[in-house]
Amino acid sequence: MTALPLESMRHSPWIYFPKPNPSAALRLFCFPYAGGSALLFRPWPNHILPKVEICAIQLPGRAERLSEPYFTHINELVPPLTEALSPLMNKPFAIFGYSLGAVIGFEFTRRLRRQSAQQPLHLFVAGRRAPQIPATRAPRYELPEDEFISELKRLKGTPDEVLEHTELRELILPMIRADFALDETYDYRDEPPLDVPLSAYGGLEDPDVSQKEIAAWRLQTTAAFELSMVPGGHFFLHTSPTGLFESINRRLMLLSS
Repeated sequence: MTALPLESMRHSPWIYFPKPNPSAALRLFCFPYAGGSALLFRPWPNHILPKVEICAIQLPGRAERLSEPYFTHINELVPPLTEALSPLMNKPFAIFGYSLGAVIGFEFTRRLRRQSAQQPLHLFVAGRRAPQIPATRAPRYELPEDEFISELKRLKGTPDEVLEHTELRELILPMIRADFALDETYDYRDEPPLDVPLSAYGGLEDPDVSQKEIAAWRLQTTAAFELSMVPGGHFFLHTSPTGLFESINRRLMLLSS
């Protein structure tokens, strides 16, 4: 990997720093869910330990990267992502991924291992079945527009007023479809479990991801594993964030002490 100067990374399109903290003891790379942007993590410095720098990942096709082409396959996304993040691995780091972000963070970690690069101190995954479990529903990313919008409304992750606004809908639907393709074309390849502690979180009322599917992340690590089920549906990150932040902070406190 060709490392860029660290200061230039603070202007990289791949990374959004909600509250830059170059003196932080630890960095937390945060990967959003399908259709989400790095701005999802804008409030996180108010809830995560101050000695942790939040590094939110901005994928192409949204916000200031709106004109860039989307990625639709994880195996094409992870190499340039790894290259982009390499300068930030000059100090200890952990990874948090939500839904689609969970499997991107997982494959990012596996690529680091294949390259014998520095590993994260901890992997936090939320709202996504374990990667080795195949999908049980038909892909949604190619649904006709009316059916796709109905699915988004069912998931309750995109405000109805956005989906009902013609111009906004035309702007965001291609990006959300591309993110769904990232998730639904994911081709899991069997590799040895990681040697990285792993915490997995699920919503007790999530209609699409069961506790059993969240618990199956245990098979992806030989290190410590923690399962936490919290109140809420698929987007418990928004509806019940307190317990999630408390759990993450407990782990980060140990990592950064």
